Amino acid sequence: MATTTVDQPVVRTHRTAPHAGRKGDIKIILYVFAAVLSLVVFVVPLVWALFRSLQPNDVITAPANSATFFDLTWENFRGIAAEGHILRAVGNSLIVAIGTAVLTTLLATTAGYGFGRFKFRGSGVAFALIIVTLMVPFQAILTPLFLQLNAMRLTDSLLGLVLFYATVNLPFGVFVMRTAFAAVPDALEEAARIDGAGTTRTLTAVLRPLIVPGMATTALYAFLAAWTEFLGALTFLTKQDLYTLPVSLVNLQLGAYGQVNYGFLSAGAVIAMIPCVILFVALQRYYVAGLAAGAVKG
Repeated sequence: MATTTVDQPVVRTHRTAPHAGRKGDIKIILYVFAAVLSLVVFVVPLVWALFRSLQPNDVITAPANSATFFDLTWENFRGIAAEGHILRAVGNSLIVAIGTAVLTTLLATTAGYGFGRFKFRGSGVAFALIIVTLMVPFQAILTPLFLQLNAMRLTDSLLGLVLFYATVNLPFGVFVMRTAFAAVPDALEEAARIDGAGTTRTLTAVLRPLIVPGMATTALYAFLAAWTEFLGALTFLTKQDLYTLPVSLVNLQLGAYGQVNYGFLSAGAVIAMIPCVILFVALQRYYVAGLAAGAVKG
């Protein structure tokens, strides 16, 4: 009687090497350590500035003492509120920074669209000249810019300051937006043209969701640059009613010998940080929303 044998399948078990698991744990530990270190580096100075803004001037200028470090008060902010020119300077800075962000973003988007989607004679040379201006500090051309704005009667004017800041920040914005448009597939624009969409319609309805991150980056950069800039505002503005916040903070001095009130300066620095933090958090969420919208609509 013949017997048949059936080959049983061989089951192989894969075991993870112990050293591979340890290597993964070490990577996780390094990532967590880097995250905590970054948190300490960026958050601790902000917390320190906040504490200093709530301390009296004599505590700030005195040697460090644990007994008085937590003597917190709102007197510095009340003093800032009592200084009418500081609140007016905050409003001027908001007008200038928002105007600069809007104007720079609009001009950079249209210019980036032209450089990124159209091919014309001399486009490479023109774009190279724009990039070259990034290497020229605006302090080197401050005098001719002042003479030009003065001839146009735009000195002592917030509009003139907006035009100055937009001019300085425009090269970076054009570079960012050209890169954003160059990353968009040509098939989307071709499909829009087949459907009968014109250039403006294609830019605003088809390409806009995909370039939102670039626009947000340009707006954020221009806003922060205009909000924190000091030398240009000091040069083009001579009326105290038009001073921006960085210039007004310099005038926070007391006493016959120009003694600086560091409590007021700390409170003013915290006030200056608030719009920057709010805008950054808002645009950070907008980055994700713009990318998701572009992926769905594209």
